[in-house]
Amino acid sequence: MKADLQATVGSRTRLRWGRLHHALMPDYNRKTTVYWWITVVLGAAVLAQTLSALTALPLLGLAEVFAATAIAALAGFVPFRVPRSKNSFTAGEIVIFLLLLVHGPAAATLAAAGEALVGSWRTSKRWTSRIVSPATASIAMFCAGSLLRPTLVLLQSLGLVSAAALLVATTCCALVYFIVNTALITTVPYLKRSQWPAVGEMFANFGWVGVSVVGSAPFAGLLFLAFQQAGVGVVLVAVAMIAMILTTLHYYFRQQAANDAIRKSQLEAIEREAALGARHVRELEASERRFHSAFTHASIGMALVSPKGHVLQMNAALRSLLGLGSYEATEGSLFADFVDPDSVAALDAHLAQLNAAEVESFSVELRLRHGEGDEVWAAVHGSFISEIESASPSLILQMQDVTARRQAEARLQHIAFHDSLTRLPNRRRFLEQLVAALARVHAQPARHFSLMFLDFDGFKLINDSLGHAVGDEFLVAVARRIEQQVRPGDIVARLGGDEFAILTDDFDDERYAVTLAERLLDALRQPFRIAGTDITMSASIGITFSGLGYGTPSEMLRDADTAMYRAKVNGKARYALFDAVLHTEVSHRLRLERDLRDALAAGELSVAYQPIFDLGRRRVTGFEALARWNHRELGPISPLAFIPLAEEAGLIIPLTDFVLRAACRQVREWQLRDRAFAELDVHVNISGNDLAHPGLVSRVTTALADAQLESRHLTLELTENVLAQRLEAALPTLGELRRQGIGLSLDDFGTGYSSLRHLSTLPVNTLKIDRGFVDGMQRGASEAAVLRAIVLLGTSLGKAIIAEGIENAEQMEQLRQMGCTGGQGFHLAHPLGPAMIGRMLAGLRVSENAALVRHECRPGAVLH
Repeated sequence: MKADLQATVGSRTRLRWGRLHHALMPDYNRKTTVYWWITVVLGAAVLAQTLSALTALPLLGLAEVFAATAIAALAGFVPFRVPRSKNSFTAGEIVIFLLLLVHGPAAATLAAAGEALVGSWRTSKRWTSRIVSPATASIAMFCAGSLLRPTLVLLQSLGLVSAAALLVATTCCALVYFIVNTALITTVPYLKRSQWPAVGEMFANFGWVGVSVVGSAPFAGLLFLAFQQAGVGVVLVAVAMIAMILTTLHYYFRQQAANDAIRKSQLEAIEREAALGARHVRELEASERRFHSAFTHASIGMALVSPKGHVLQMNAALRSLLGLGSYEATEGSLFADFVDPDSVAALDAHLAQLNAAEVESFSVELRLRHGEGDEVWAAVHGSFISEIESASPSLILQMQDVTARRQAEARLQHIAFHDSLTRLPNRRRFLEQLVAALARVHAQPARHFSLMFLDFDGFKLINDSLGHAVGDEFLVAVARRIEQQVRPGDIVARLGGDEFAILTDDFDDERYAVTLAERLLDALRQPFRIAGTDITMSASIGITFSGLGYGTPSEMLRDADTAMYRAKVNGKARYALFDAVLHTEVSHRLRLERDLRDALAAGELSVAYQPIFDLGRRRVTGFEALARWNHRELGPISPLAFIPLAEEAGLIIPLTDFVLRAACRQVREWQLRDRAFAELDVHVNISGNDLAHPGLVSRVTTALADAQLESRHLTLELTENVLAQRLEAALPTLGELRRQGIGLSLDDFGTGYSSLRHLSTLPVNTLKIDRGFVDGMQRGASEAAVLRAIVLLGTSLGKAIIAEGIENAEQMEQLRQMGCTGGQGFHLAHPLGPAMIGRMLAGLRVSENAALVRHECRPGAVLH
């Protein structure tokens, strides 16, 4: 325990020292750090010993020492910078050495430390320098001052005591002080660089400082001798005179430095002006030679042209650009003769602006005429120049070959506006062409065009069965076959996937578009030989005409797409014309979409509930929640109309959430009315978009939590076709819903085929038999056998069975005998609003017999 405590304390101590070292000495190595600390500690010891020695002085002596120390420190704030050098000195050394002679080494050491402290604070921002400078000054002065007294005693014993000897001894002491202090200070940077000190470099950097320090010693000696001879009055006068002389010298040095700076600035300005003038003269002298040399040997094409456009001179680069031989004469020809006819108008317009002085120069890209017929593009810059030997200015044309860039831009343009697979114009390019066609029609109402939207029937099967590579080859073959059937001026584009569009412009009779559609249908019915396989495919075509008065290309494309879907609905492999009827349908559809969006936002939809019965016990077990929309103006809208509309308009998610929340709240309210209703459950239909929505599970669980309805009382219904299309992606979501305890029902069971092989592994717990099987049950034994097999299959797999569309008592009885446990239909009860269901529950008990249930739930009995 004790060892751990010691280790902890040691670790904390090392951490504190590490922080201190990083703050003070981030660039110090170990040797430099050790040296710095030794110097600081030694300097502190010297200062401590100095202060101890000073305590022996009388009070007046102490006052003199501290006053002199303050004077030396204040002198450090007023450095005297020597002109034309980087060095400076202060008057503090005179006071320091005077203290040394009067009061001994302790007083001089204190004054030296004070002067060094002020000087380091003034010249350095580093704490290491501010701390170590007083320490080195203390050590150096203590060493030098301690040598002065023995030296004077020795001289006295030898009988050499004189004023001269005193001055010499004091000067030697100052020299020792300078050497020791300089050595101690400069050792730090040498240790940081891991180098040996260079004496020459030290004196080169600090020589002037040494001169000022050593020179201060004789002054101090003279003041000391004057003090001994005449007393303190002479010293005060001498000090005042020295201060005045130093002040005068300080201002003289500053004025001299300022004058030097002014003279240097004036000299530099004169030299710059002289250099610029000389260069300008040389450029003027050589300008003519340079121009002709540059013109002749320039790598870009250049031509001198008269204001009227006649060629005066043409260089070799331009001849090469135009594909002209050196023997072909160009002088006197019009420059427009070397420009492509399509670009001559642009050139003439710019020349006219230049001659009229509307512009000083122009830049334009022109297509030139090449001698061998090649495509040549040049960036042309033109401006007037004045020639010395000519009275009138000439026009100089400079031409840079930009053919490669133009061709690259054309390729990029083609890539940006064409489909990479079929090389046909893409959707973006086609829309631009459609905009231009609409603009021409608005400008010329007598002009007409048609838009054809083409989509293949079952193209997905090619990708799924033969692979995407074969699908791509098929699309390329289709593009070429379509191009063979249209006129050269017609525009064929691939809009994406297997969707193509054709713009047939400028025809006299709309019959042309119909004839073209028939011809395309016949051509596309012919087999395509792709990858050794004959592929036969049909297409559906929608056609609309500009005569319907379109304002935007999106409207026209939408109507052509609508006509194409009409062709698919009518049996595929045919064309359909967009007419007033379709236009009315589209307008009505758009209005319904807008109104449905508003109705959802305003909460104007409602939910109806169709009871689900236990056929064996003849009791209500739950309800199927069905969305209802009573339009403000149009009245009730069929779910068969607005639910597909919601899916296409992206409104199915909020619609499902509305039904889900309303149904959960309503069923929970009915459960709370009576314990007999506590097991009622509710079925809610979900779409393919709901199934693909990543937040389906959270949406459902939130609705249950808000209504405080147990998850086992909710069943989500999805159709076989929806599940077949999204089976792989839907399985994780379905599994999570079942883990939450939510029921899953397969609606319209028997109408699909893809989910049958997965039925045993699907996490559904209920099968709802499609009403078509119930309708056909009484038409023949085979239909009944199929229904019996479905019931048997579902029962053997542990699934609850619910039959939809029970319209009469015979159907209900047959289903009950087959083992079908649940059912719903108009024979049992119509979909009813919450109030009607409330009345039904108020008049019924779940345990009542089926006859009473049928009586109360008949449409007539309930509604009346």
